Amino acid sequence: MKNISMRKTTKPRRERGTRKAIKLGPRFLRAFSFAAEKHQGQTRKASTIPYLAHLMGVASLVLEAGGDEDLAIAALLHDVVEDCGGAPMLKEIRRRFGNRVAKVVDGCTDADTYPKPPWRERKEEYIRHLTKADADTRLVSAADKLNNVRSILSDYRELGEFVWSRFHGGREGTLWYYRTLRDEFLRSRPNRVTRQFDLAVKELDSLVVERGAMSDER
Repeated sequence: MKNISMRKTTKPRRERGTRKAIKLGPRFLRAFSFAAEKHQGQTRKASTIPYLAHLMGVASLVLEAGGDEDLAIAALLHDVVEDCGGAPMLKEIRRRFGNRVAKVVDGCTDADTYPKPPWRERKEEYIRHLTKADADTRLVSAADKLNNVRSILSDYRELGEFVWSRFHGGREGTLWYYRTLRDEFLRSRPNRVTRQFDLAVKELDSLVVERGAMSDER
């Protein structure tokens, strides 16, 4: 009879850098429905794209960066206070989805009153706020701004200088805002979202310079 060696079987090691699977349950589905209801009829700036597409994009970026269900919910709801009801809406979010989600949504809101303060004032205050914000808020905020700057890039390639007319800050103000946000996010330890945001802002800067040089040659 042949000798049979008995070897201890072990489970394969999890590869370095892999994360535990993130579970999205009924709370996430309720948040999605809530966001869809509150933003119903709203579209992206000067387009027919439902605003919900932006919220879905931000939630996707947060999940891809390792954010959990609370942060994915906050991503879906990050604009609901600013655009759909102000301070009373924040109380409703806290009641429905808990303190952590409400804190992040509040941290991503640059105005909860109407009319809003002047554009430059709001943006400067928001950047000052980010310097003291926690990691949860900074991740969702960075995902929001990354999704925005990618949309600007896409539209700028297609529409050229006309795209800046959509923004209160115009070309110079909008570029200032995203450059300053990029510098603020990079003060913290880089993550997937902030690295991609840095690349997107650099790409937008390069494209603006390239388009400007082409205009000068005409």
